[in-house]
Amino acid sequence: MANGSVNGRGRRMPERHQGAVTVRRAVIPPSTADERLLDSRQRGDWKTRDAWRALRILSEFVEGFDTLADLPPAVSIFGSARSKPDSREWQLAEQVAAALARAGYAVITGGGPGVMEAANKGCAEAGGLSVGLGIELPFEQGLNEWVDLGIDFRYFFARKTMFVKYAQAFVVLPGGFGTMDELFEALTLVQTKKVTRFPVVLMGTWYWQGLVDWMRDTMATEGKIAPADLRLFCLTDDVDDAVRHIVNADAEIAAEQEAVLARAAAEQQAAAAAESISDEPATGPEA
Repeated sequence: MANGSVNGRGRRMPERHQGAVTVRRAVIPPSTADERLLDSRQRGDWKTRDAWRALRILSEFVEGFDTLADLPPAVSIFGSARSKPDSREWQLAEQVAAALARAGYAVITGGGPGVMEAANKGCAEAGGLSVGLGIELPFEQGLNEWVDLGIDFRYFFARKTMFVKYAQAFVVLPGGFGTMDELFEALTLVQTKKVTRFPVVLMGTWYWQGLVDWMRDTMATEGKIAPADLRLFCLTDDVDDAVRHIVNADAEIAAEQEAVLARAAAEQQAAAAAESISDEPATGPEA
């Protein structure tokens, strides 16, 4: 990702983080790793380069899994990198992140500026674990100063896996294409049952209401989604409602899992009892 560091003369130098590698000035390549991977026009050397890229991709998954394996229950928060500290979504992100931290959740963001920085700040100041998952981009800044645990990724799909795998819920604040991407990927995963019930909270009714109306009046009306799919997310501006929605969903899922385990244990006990009865010798009169 592009960044800027200050040299000894107080001048800001162009900088980019590529996973564990930092490059500056003329060493910065003209394209990102994602761009080179997905460029179908440059295929002459695909047999050698893509094979090596597969190892690099694997290393990103290994690094992410290893770093985040011991993360406590967490919530991923998304929103625009362009939001300013005096915006409504900045204030809302900071407040909801602090409330989640007080409720015992870590907060995961993309680690950049705007809403991401606000969420990391709110979580860190409330005593929670503030996580940032950065991405190599030709623009935008590096990890913000409020990130306690940060990872830089080259590939969007590896990073996106971490957002879902290590979060119990998503909170989505006003944002652009990247925010929409994360929102609809989460809804698709829940709709297709690729993940268990996964609370998705939209915060910023002034921003999302038009989209929600369109999903209801156009997508659902034309049968592109089921009416029940509109219940896959919660729309609110109330921080307490948002946190309560996530906590209650966690409790319901835990109760369901306990019930499944209890049923399985009861079935095993019944099967063992039936087997022990069938193994007892017959006591009737001899033939």
